[in-house]
Amino acid sequence: QVQVVESGGGLVQPGGSLRLSCAASGSIRDIDVMAWYRQAPGKQRELVALITRNGSTKTGDSVKGRFTISRDNAKNTVYLQMNSLKPEDTAVYYCKAMPGSGTSSWGQGTQVTVSS
Repeated sequence: QVQVVESGGGLVQPGGSLRLSCAASGSIRDIDVMAWYRQAPGKQRELVALITRNGSTKTGDSVKGRFTISRDNAKNTVYLQMNSLKPEDTAVYYCKAMPGSGTSSWGQGTQVTVSS
């Protein structure tokens, strides 16, 4: 089972940018879907973006046009580039690895706070 670790969170002003990284303990080349989720206080966890094994992507409506997901198979890492950040983007961001068979893996999360 691949383990994943997120990094790159922090405090940023509205309008700023951050890039989150999700590093996997093994190869992600054959993992069907890698995804980013987020959970704000008092809210349900929601899908932010996902990328499939063949590179297809899907982005949530609330972040469309501002966030971009990408993967680097050589580095076993998935990225989430976040631009034009808003206070409502404040949340803990989680990475999830979803193999076609077997158990999905969640990371421990990284906090993103957007505030002036």
